[in-house]
Amino acid sequence: MNPGFKKLQPYPFEELARLQAAITPADMPAIDLSIGEPKHPTPPFILDSLRDNLNGASKYPSTRGTPALRAAIRRWLIQRFSLPDAGIDSNDHILPVTGTREALFAFAQYLIDPVDDALVLTGNPFYQIYEGAAFLAGAGIHYVNCLENNRFIPDFSGIDAGIWDRCQLLYLCSPNNPCGSVIDIDTYRTLLQLAEKHDFVIAADECYSEIYLDEGAPPPGLLQAAMACGYNDFRRCMVFHSLSKRSNVPGMRSGFVAGDAALIEKFYLYRTYHGCSMAPYAQAASIVAWDDEEHVRDNREQYRRKFDAVLDILSPVMNVQRPSAGFYLWPETPVDDVEFTRLLLERQNVRVLPGSFMSRRAGGINPGSRRIRVALVASLDECVAAAERIRYVVESL
Repeated sequence: MNPGFKKLQPYPFEELARLQAAITPADMPAIDLSIGEPKHPTPPFILDSLRDNLNGASKYPSTRGTPALRAAIRRWLIQRFSLPDAGIDSNDHILPVTGTREALFAFAQYLIDPVDDALVLTGNPFYQIYEGAAFLAGAGIHYVNCLENNRFIPDFSGIDAGIWDRCQLLYLCSPNNPCGSVIDIDTYRTLLQLAEKHDFVIAADECYSEIYLDEGAPPPGLLQAAMACGYNDFRRCMVFHSLSKRSNVPGMRSGFVAGDAALIEKFYLYRTYHGCSMAPYAQAASIVAWDDEEHVRDNREQYRRKFDAVLDILSPVMNVQRPSAGFYLWPETPVDDVEFTRLLLERQNVRVLPGSFMSRRAGGINPGSRRIRVALVASLDECVAAAERIRYVVESL
């Protein structure tokens, strides 16, 4: 058996389920803000395209996806990240995937050389797929804490050269899950220089890139930063994008990877064996989704309204910041985060995720301790009701 299995810890939602199983919830309507599953309606034009192309179920899909899908993704990347038209090729730099979760995991399996001292670096807290991918690929993990005094951005300044020398893969998440922080171009420049010096690859999980609160300040991406810093071939760079959050189609499992042409070609070879090709009808629906921005702007506006309403309720009683992007709040709790999660369920039937379930102890602390992740994915009315219930529990302590 793969020895990495011995290192795997329970997935956060398994831990949450065990916690909830021992609690009798308050006798009131449940509000679940624990899971980052978009609840806004899927745009009808995407569903229409799915239905109109169901005859594609009679065909095996191509691992590379259709030329039309890759062309749509290329158009979107150029428009969204201000890339030069000649700077990105739909054949060399883009590969469709069945959602970023499986691609983020598979990328480590293809990339990592499992020598004894191999390391994967990730921010802390983090999306648990990064950790499992590292362990099952035969690497160790180095956690880089995301703390309030550094705007919840991983503090890369304290990492010594020996760690960077062992690093084969750096997972970035910007906008960050769960903190909502955004990495700026200067930080990307530093990381690109480190990748060049120490020979590692940057995997940038950008699946929250289209949910941001300032319409005039979209979060920058790794490919955009690479171009700005003179890395015109995107060397050592791979970005991961998804339609799940952007277009409210988490069940369609549609995304893409883009970046370094040499990495793309090898990842393509891996995936021909891996066997995860996007269904033809999902590819057709993805084209119309990537080509439309109106529904994405509306999606952002819905989240802005929820942030405004919820923060008006919680800010007077909790240390909670408005994130730059994403749909999570990361408030500090007045008591232990697991205990506070228990109290919310027991007294108000509100479900959230303890921050310590999303992070590991590093540098003498667990950066998720005394934090909870609140996913503002429910309706505006439900989010407001949940915020009022959370405030009630805070004020009762």
